[in-house]
Amino acid sequence: MALNPNEDTEFNDALRKHGILPPKPPTPRTPSPPPAPTLEESLEGLSPEDLRALSEDAVDDESERIVERYRRKRLAELKKREKARFGRVYPIGREQYTDEVTEASKEQEEGKPEGHGTGVVCFLYKDGIPRSDRAFEHIRTLAARYPNTKFVSIVGEKCIPNLPEERIPMFIIYRNGEVINQLASWGADREKSIEELEAILTLAGAVVPELHPQRSDRENDRSDSDRDSEDEASDDEPSSRMRSAGTHTNRSTGKNIRTPAKDDSDSDFDL
Repeated sequence: MALNPNEDTEFNDALRKHGILPPKPPTPRTPSPPPAPTLEESLEGLSPEDLRALSEDAVDDESERIVERYRRKRLAELKKREKARFGRVYPIGREQYTDEVTEASKEQEEGKPEGHGTGVVCFLYKDGIPRSDRAFEHIRTLAARYPNTKFVSIVGEKCIPNLPEERIPMFIIYRNGEVINQLASWGADREKSIEELEAILTLAGAVVPELHPQRSDRENDRSDSDRDSEDEASDDEPSSRMRSAGTHTNRSTGKNIRTPAKDDSDSDFDL
């Protein structure tokens, strides 16, 4: 009868003891069960109605306070989501430009005075250009941060035939059916931050700053002295350069991307 070295027998144990058979492989450890989720973790994803029922059935005051806090948080999130008009970047084609950009900028925002319109930022890009790819990341963040401004994206040469690559990325900003500002070759001279782009869009009137929960507390709680010191910054500092850039971008009214532009002394490129 042939010897089976894998059998768990006393004879095989004796052979292993004397080194005739190799030692048995260690028995794998049984993994520990995952820890039970905390109360906070178990509340994630529940609806306000479910949270209200849990609050009523809470075993103690502390649990009731936690559940109620999550319920209020969820209600605030849902209210904000309902109020937000956009919140992301919408890809468009040239044939959609008039409806999705020009006409969309004429839509009246609820709670705003007549003629306020809607800020629309049209982003012209080309994949594979580092400064364009970085700018795309920035506008995705800003679109979520400013859900009442509409952000759209379109491949540059599909929007403007034969658009030179050095003009990419380009931002064309609309409100009330008119081009109120345009930026070309963003980041071509140096790598630019999202804060610089946000400042330019604010100066142009495309976005309206508020306190945003998406930002860190440090961003929201900047002191008055910080802002005063920025106002006193010299022309060599980034904040001054951003203000300067905001006053030197191409500014026009009543000009449509799909028609030839009039002579513009601030631009060497006609749309």
